Amino acid sequence: MRNPALHGLNPPQQQAVLHTEGPLLVLAGAGSGKTRVIIEKIAHLIHTGRYPAKRIAAITFTNKSAREMRERVARRIRGDAAQDLTVSTFHALGLRILQVEHARLGLRRGFSIFDADDSAAQLKDLLPPGSKPDVVDAAKQLIGRAKNAGLSPQQAAEAARSAREHEAAALYARYQQRLSAFNAVDFDDLIRLPVQLLESDADAVAGWRERIGYLLVDECQDTNDAQYRLLKAIAGEPGQFTVVGDDDQSIYAWRGANPDNLLQLGSDYPALRIVKLEQNYRCSNRVLRAANALIANNPHEHPKTLWSDAADGERIRVWECRDAAHEAEKVAAEIQFTAQKHAAPWSEFCILFRGNHQSRALEKSLQLLRIPYHLSGGTAFLDRGEVKDALAWLRLLANPDDDAAFLRAVAAPNRGVGATSLAKLAELAAHAHLPLARAAESMAVAKQLPARAANALQGFTDIVRGLRGDARTLPPAELVRRLNERSGLLAALRALCKDEAQFQARRRNLDELADWFDGPRTSGPGELAAALALLSHADKGDAGNQVRLMSMHAAKGLEFRFVFIVGVEDGNLPHEASIEEGRIDEERRLLYVGITRAREQLWLSHASQAQRWGDRLRLRPSRFLDELPAAELQRDGADPVADAARKAERASAGIANIRALLGE
Repeated sequence: MRNPALHGLNPPQQQAVLHTEGPLLVLAGAGSGKTRVIIEKIAHLIHTGRYPAKRIAAITFTNKSAREMRERVARRIRGDAAQDLTVSTFHALGLRILQVEHARLGLRRGFSIFDADDSAAQLKDLLPPGSKPDVVDAAKQLIGRAKNAGLSPQQAAEAARSAREHEAAALYARYQQRLSAFNAVDFDDLIRLPVQLLESDADAVAGWRERIGYLLVDECQDTNDAQYRLLKAIAGEPGQFTVVGDDDQSIYAWRGANPDNLLQLGSDYPALRIVKLEQNYRCSNRVLRAANALIANNPHEHPKTLWSDAADGERIRVWECRDAAHEAEKVAAEIQFTAQKHAAPWSEFCILFRGNHQSRALEKSLQLLRIPYHLSGGTAFLDRGEVKDALAWLRLLANPDDDAAFLRAVAAPNRGVGATSLAKLAELAAHAHLPLARAAESMAVAKQLPARAANALQGFTDIVRGLRGDARTLPPAELVRRLNERSGLLAALRALCKDEAQFQARRRNLDELADWFDGPRTSGPGELAAALALLSHADKGDAGNQVRLMSMHAAKGLEFRFVFIVGVEDGNLPHEASIEEGRIDEERRLLYVGITRAREQLWLSHASQAQRWGDRLRLRPSRFLDELPAAELQRDGADPVADAARKAERASAGIANIRALLGE
């Protein structure tokens, strides 16, 4: 019987799909169809009866990619099997493990997940009074680094070498005690704690290896040490897994990713099979030749050379501009011209930059030409005030021991319980060994508070009690909508907003939040709140028909017909710090990722000068430009014939536009 999973796959892709015994590393170049390989492999495992869907888990790095993969798998295999399959992020898998194994780790059912603000608030409280925000941030980073390495507080203390590291380890221990008292974990614990459990509890690891017989991991080069250990713990010695990665697209070392994990696989699994996917289905050959030449300057354990059946396409344009403002004007004008020439929608254009501060001049130029644009990296949906307020209420419904959620919910909206009364409540709660929410319900505690505060707390606890009852009967989305009304959040928003349009815009955020909770009736508020804590801001919101502006870090995994990369200067790309520290390999990979986003045309631009602190600085073109093959580039002034043809084409288009405006 012909296997439909192999239809349309090239030979290396087929090899990757058919290899089902033992560990497999798929080195997948940009645009080489890796997601399709993962989907077809899942279909093959199910089709052949090798594994049932319920014993297969596919792990991605973002909720967006997990959602897209789940949808594509559902279209591919159809039926109930798609429902049984696990497709999730590392953190969602970690959460699932914690929800099942909470008792083994000293957690009670309905535990909370502290977000970054919650964690910072606890650390600030544990640090000496008056600690500045940068001190809190530094402490948070050190603890996060220890957790991402899979270290417990004790292990962090043993690994500490400097006085600063010893202090951080001691703070880490106190911080974990605080989380335990709140029956809470933070985001990093969603990986660390499952690793701790599966590396130390034989019964637990046996159970999870029975649940997950085959593991597929996408973007393995982006794993940190704790995630890699989780992969190993679940896969065990036989190594029934397929990991997909590209060492040339490893650009997240700054947030803990360890690209050496790809190399470590060979040591940990001597039987590891390696398949390279080098055929690119995205870019023109000219773009690929430039990308190959650039990345060849980095050291490689397993070098790849991308190629394509596509045409060469136009040469890569390289512009030298006076300054950032001139650069932005050129980019905006070129987008307008190219969109008209190709009758291309705005959504096929993307402008990439090294740092978010570079977007300001670009936004101004696009606005002047009335070109619609979407800037990635604005206020995260989950960081919007009204959304965080609603989430705090939901967390409190799920977990009455969550003091951080109580403190936010009781003040959202303001109901006359001031800081002094809350401090008194905290004191009384500590004395009675009660969480704040339980203390607020206690008549004995209420009698010791000012009458106004006691009455306000009584009203608050009545609302919470009613909503907690609703949670047992209402579908999740309806519960969130009722919460928004009963809590007073909507009424407070209306009073806060200066006009109806502003109110409706912010109300839509709460409505959208409710939509996110659309799930099975049996899901309790605890599971829903925990699941929501995993969502990232990049996972929601469609830019629609607009030019996309984003950092090169944010562009990974995306593709566009026309791509502009601005600020290609030494000190910016590669970044000044990487030059000083002699580590520009990752910066080169970052430009490689940017280049390989372009399907058809690519522009690279750099400024010759910049204004900094009142001084005019001379800028040098990025050293990376000299690593690109000259034959693939069209630099300003280097090809007078091509430049003249370009100017004539632009002039002709300009005249046509004027005639159109005049109605000729």
